[in-house]
Amino acid sequence: MAFPSTYDFNYYRGDTAQFVARPKNANDGSSFELTDYDASFTIANQRGSGATQYTANAVVNETSDIVTCTITPTVGRTLAAGTYVYDVEIDNGIEIYTLLTGTITVTDDITGAV
Repeated sequence: MAFPSTYDFNYYRGDTAQFVARPKNANDGSSFELTDYDASFTIANQRGSGATQYTANAVVNETSDIVTCTITPTVGRTLAAGTYVYDVEIDNGIEIYTLLTGTITVTDDITGAV
């Protein structure tokens, strides 16, 4: 496996943000088959114990072997301005793989500012 990759991005608090992870096999670059895998997208204020964690949406599409990750406004509104870390993982009950990791820089939206 060629995991994990790193993806750092900026996010406006309360907006919808979406991206796709497409895992590949390290041997030949072919798609990693996601049949029987579930995905998770966890955001935290820090790594390690004592972190405050937030759960965003991660959906596996077994037909196209992609994981679609979404921060919805409901989750996004709970994130204060600042920098967070995140992991996107897949799990089939036997194996767990971290597909993607990185930082999210949250900025307050300027809507309604005077």
